[in-house]
Amino acid sequence: MKKIKTFTLPETRFLSNFYPYKNRRGDKYPEKVSVFFEGLEFDCTEKAYQAAKTWDIELRKKISKMTPYEAKEYWLGKEDQIRSDWDNIKFYILRDLNFQKYRNSPQLRKMLLSTGDALLEEGNTWGDTYWGVCDGVGQNNLGKILMEIREVLRC
Repeated sequence: MKKIKTFTLPETRFLSNFYPYKNRRGDKYPEKVSVFFEGLEFDCTEKAYQAAKTWDIELRKKISKMTPYEAKEYWLGKEDQIRSDWDNIKFYILRDLNFQKYRNSPQLRKMLLSTGDALLEEGNTWGDTYWGVCDGVGQNNLGKILMEIREVLRC
């Protein structure tokens, strides 16, 4: 079985929650992303996911204007400010955001379907063993979500 081992290469970046952002400078790939969380529009799933960590609407709006790198870094040292139900809902929120990402874009849908039956593994070096796999260890929940979405989109 073919395996996509990382979502950081130019040819697999579209699988990343940071897509369409190429880098920290804010350069982007041409395909657009449009996802919504509680009425706010975001141009990548990572920013919407990070905004969902708070109940504060003004903070969500602020996060929507950040790069995904800034949005993720915003919470460093502020973990005690993340909504108390986060661990119970984070999987479902990211699942919904990714469904939107691939439903809302014919091009991204086509790209995801082009992965065929490949195992999608969010391999990383930064220690994320919940969403991905690091040093061969991890739950790979993002990969599982993407493979589920791919299967649904085939129908």
